[in-house]
Amino acid sequence: MTSTHGANPLRDAADRRLPRIAGPSGLVIFGVTGDLSRKKLMPAVYDLANRGLLPPGFSLIGFARREWDHEDFAQEVHDAVKEHARTPFREEVWQQLIQGMRFVQGTFDDDQAFETLKATIEELDKAQGTGGNFAFYLSVPPKFFPHVVRQLKKHGLADQTEGSWRRAVIEKPFGHDLVSAIELNKVVHEVFPSNEVFRIDHYLGKETVQNILALRFANTLFEPIWNRSYVDHIQITMAEDIGIGGRAGYYDGIGAARDVIQNHLLQLLALTAMEEPASFDADALAAEKTKVLGAVKLPRDLGADTVRGQYAEGWQGGEQALGYLQEDGIDPRSKTDTYAAVKLEIDNRRWAGVPFYLRTGKRLGRRVTEIAVVFQRAPHSPFDHTATEELGQNALVIRVQPDEGVTLRFGSKVPGTSMEVRDVSMDFAYGESFTESSPEAYERLILDVLLGDSNLFPRVEEVELSWKILDPIEQFWDAHGKPAQYESGTWGPVEADEMLARDGRSWRRP
Repeated sequence: MTSTHGANPLRDAADRRLPRIAGPSGLVIFGVTGDLSRKKLMPAVYDLANRGLLPPGFSLIGFARREWDHEDFAQEVHDAVKEHARTPFREEVWQQLIQGMRFVQGTFDDDQAFETLKATIEELDKAQGTGGNFAFYLSVPPKFFPHVVRQLKKHGLADQTEGSWRRAVIEKPFGHDLVSAIELNKVVHEVFPSNEVFRIDHYLGKETVQNILALRFANTLFEPIWNRSYVDHIQITMAEDIGIGGRAGYYDGIGAARDVIQNHLLQLLALTAMEEPASFDADALAAEKTKVLGAVKLPRDLGADTVRGQYAEGWQGGEQALGYLQEDGIDPRSKTDTYAAVKLEIDNRRWAGVPFYLRTGKRLGRRVTEIAVVFQRAPHSPFDHTATEELGQNALVIRVQPDEGVTLRFGSKVPGTSMEVRDVSMDFAYGESFTESSPEAYERLILDVLLGDSNLFPRVEEVELSWKILDPIEQFWDAHGKPAQYESGTWGPVEADEMLARDGRSWRRP
């Protein structure tokens, strides 16, 4: 339940000029010494404070094994902010934030540490006026999610008193298959009501992802052709140009499909393919995304229409790169995929017969995430063949990262005395069209958690439907051979090119 205590009676909810500002609240980060916390969460908290979007008494509690006192923790946050924050460092903002910073040392099975956490929250309630409103951010390996959640219940930390809230924020991966996801949902919902559980998919915090909805539903230009009558196929790509770095312990056994397709790419597919929601609220959005994911149809021949790969050594960015099996901590017999491509269809009236090609991989040609809606060729061309031999298919490409924006590719006459039609592009770039830079995804998501706005967070049904799509593919891969090898710095295994070639198509080169 959201507290209305302290609400401004003169503030009109329909007034969009004032930014949404969080009410009295605090954030507890479990696993505060990890990379995610240092590079993303702590800088995001500072940037929100710097932009005036956090309440004056906002509190930040770190929980980890390190033997730190409050000053050590404050110094750690200070260093992380100086290195990674998006907005300039201002001493007065920092001095206000530091008042509400505390550190609790302990492990997840340490009852005394959770009692200390409880006392710290009570102390901050009085000192900072947080109103009993706290979000618990689980920035920890997935195997610890149930432990932490049960400890929060055991020590009464999840109990909501009248007029205040307690929320859980859970990082992906949410389970490693359908069975584990259902089990985890059961544990979490025993402790927190479903409307107070926020599953983070940081892709949904990106401006360009939210722009998919604006592009489709705020304009009359695109929606009439956004269907099987005009669209030939859709490609959704998330490519990385790095390897696994030092994440062998996390990555091996999970792989590219579980790490990226199950959450990020299927969410992008749902937003691209869904029907117009009745409104832009969380329930209406979730209902439409759930319908799409429930209508996804797997290919009949998983051997022909899914591909998994593993990067081999090669040259990337002018440097010699190791193959996956040579990376530190990787079993040389590992069958973990670092590349995955799948062909899916959506069994409904709008999309019947239109293939959706999803691919993701590490050590590919460059870092890019994009959605390409490729349209059918004109049904009849009055031009002779030589005039259009350099004309491709019209395409609308939504670039999620980097260089966020939208490109529209279409044919235009080449200047000159003869009729020759060639592809040209119209480009919209966020950086050039808006003076305000996009907030970092975690800023938007942390603010939404504190406001209790769950628009950009996947629901239980979406998570479970995504695993229903991926599980049969993973089971097939487990039973059939090894991943195909591809050279680092290339665009994946030849088998993925062959998969599209059989359909008379080819991958877009981003």
